[in-house]
Amino acid sequence: MKRFYGTIGLIMFLSRCAMAQSSMQKADSLSNEGQLHLAVQEYKNVFITDTENYNAVYNIACMYALMQESDSAFKYLYIAARTNTIEAPLCDPDFISIRNDKRWDGFENKLVAIIQKKYNNPIVDEAYARKLWRMNALDQAYYRDIELLGKKTDKDSSVEKSLWQKKEVLNKQNQKELEALVAKKAWPKISEVGHSAAGAAFLVIQHSDLAKQKKYLPIIKKLCQDQEAAWSSYALMYDRVQIGDNKPQRYGSQVRYNDKTKEYELFPLEDEKKVEEWRKEIGMQPLADYLMHWNIKWEPKGK
Repeated sequence: MKRFYGTIGLIMFLSRCAMAQSSMQKADSLSNEGQLHLAVQEYKNVFITDTENYNAVYNIACMYALMQESDSAFKYLYIAARTNTIEAPLCDPDFISIRNDKRWDGFENKLVAIIQKKYNNPIVDEAYARKLWRMNALDQAYYRDIELLGKKTDKDSSVEKSLWQKKEVLNKQNQKELEALVAKKAWPKISEVGHSAAGAAFLVIQHSDLAKQKKYLPIIKKLCQDQEAAWSSYALMYDRVQIGDNKPQRYGSQVRYNDKTKEYELFPLEDEKKVEEWRKEIGMQPLADYLMHWNIKWEPKGK
C-alpha cells in the first residue's frame, strides 16, 4: 500500500512539474510579446505552486519594474534575493525604472552584503563593481523595447529611431565614465570585481567607436591570457574591430540586417573551414547554434 501511495505522489509531483513548465513557457511567450500583465499572472501561477522557483519570482519582479509598479517590483525582488543570492538584479536592464527609487540603494546594499558573506567576499573592489553593474544595465537598456517594436512596426519607424538615439546617449555616458575609471584603476579584472562586472566593461567598449575598441583590444587579450577576462568577450571585440576595418571576421560573432531581404545575415568569415575550431578553442558554442537567434541557417560552403 505504501508503494501505491508513493506512486500516486510521484505522478502528482510530475504533473505539477509539467504544469509549471507549461505555465513558464506561456509566461515567457507573453513577456516576449509585451503582454506584461498577463505574463505576471502566469509567473504567479508557477510561484504559487512552487515558492522556491527563482525564475518565476525573479520574472515577476522584472514585469512589475517594466510596468513601473515599484512597490510590487521591490517586494518580489527581495523574495528572489532570498531564494537565490546572485548578482543578476544588479546589472539587469529591466530594473532601470526603479534604480532612481530611494529604496534601490537599500536593496543593492543588502544583496551585495549577502553575496559577500555567502561566497567569502568574492568582490574585492566593491565600489568599482557597483559602477560597472549600473553601466551594464544602462548598456543593455531598451533592447527589449526595440525588439518588440521590430515585431510590430517597420524598422525605420520614428519610435525605434528615437530609442536608438536614446541608447546612443546612454552609451556615450557609459564610455566617458568607464574611460575615467580605467584611467584611474586600470581595466577591471575578474578577480577584483567578479565576472558580471568585468563583462560590463567589455560591453561598454564593444558599443563604442572603432578607435576605443582598438585601444582596449590588446588589454582584453592579455587579461584573457591571465584568466582575468572572458575569451568570448575578446572574440566579439576582435570581430567587431575586423568589421570596422572592412576585413572578414574570425569567430563569426557579427551579423547585420539586410534591408533588401528583410533578414539578418552573417558578415564574411576569415576562414569557414577553421571558424568552428577557433570558436571551440575559446569555449564558444557552434556557429550554427549561435546564429539561430537571428534565424540564420548556416553551413560551411564546402559541406
